[in-house]
Amino acid sequence: MSVIEQVVAQIDDWKGKEISIHHLSGGLTNTNFKVEVDGTSYFVRVPGEGTELLAIDRNNEYHSARAAGQAGVGPKVLYHLPEYSVMVLEFLQGTTMSKESLNAAGMPNRMADSIKRLHAGERFLLDFNMFRLTEYYLSLCKERNILIPNGYLERMKIVNEIEKAMTLHPIETVPCNNDLLAENYIDDGKQLWLIDYEYSGNNDPTFELGNTCQEMQFNDEQIKEVCSTYFGEATPALIARMKLNMIMSDVGWGLWAAIQASISTIDFDFWGWAIERWGRAVEKMDSAEFSLWMEEVAK
Repeated sequence: MSVIEQVVAQIDDWKGKEISIHHLSGGLTNTNFKVEVDGTSYFVRVPGEGTELLAIDRNNEYHSARAAGQAGVGPKVLYHLPEYSVMVLEFLQGTTMSKESLNAAGMPNRMADSIKRLHAGERFLLDFNMFRLTEYYLSLCKERNILIPNGYLERMKIVNEIEKAMTLHPIETVPCNNDLLAENYIDDGKQLWLIDYEYSGNNDPTFELGNTCQEMQFNDEQIKEVCSTYFGEATPALIARMKLNMIMSDVGWGLWAAIQASISTIDFDFWGWAIERWGRAVEKMDSAEFSLWMEEVAK
């Protein structure tokens, strides 16, 4: 039996019922399924091979997913099978978003509204820090001789300077998803739901905002819209924190992509993604605005 078949067989409430399993496309880490039980749809995600190397804590993910469901911004967790690292979630009836659809007028505002609801909910089990995750990913790459884009190690001095500047006036942490790429938003026509809590943890909210703005490749006006909707204002200091976290988004997730290029069996150009993300990070580090962002954050 496959893992998904074993999972389905373990749920007592489903025994003796008519069940159909449908593989869903998408997903850069795991395999996703829609399971129909007597006409009711459920979402089941089976972890991919080697995902434990990516610093995913499944107990933390479960805790965060439950909290997001209770906050009304994530799907409810209906069953939990820790022996398989699997959760069965309510199936959201809506559209899985894309970078293009989230660049439509009004979307930055809607994204910020949903993020604010998540951040106002129950605190998560663990904390998340992209600086520490970057260090872990670099050590893993060194240990396993995983190829990384040219210049990473030489730029770590700048990364350390970013961290020092941002810790001078820290913002109180809140429960964050930390990985809000376009496909982790689902639009049901009324609200944007936030899914996938593998990298969730309490974090500086400007990382969440900067990270998702970077994923959408938002322009300055869209970034200001996100900031204003979330904080009620878009001060130079808040925008600077978001901009620096946009850099850290590409620094950290670029290494993630390099590791995936080495270990993943999913048909996706992870190495190309690593190169793209690192190129964006370097471009921002070398920009004329970089020193201004650092100054604003350090004020």
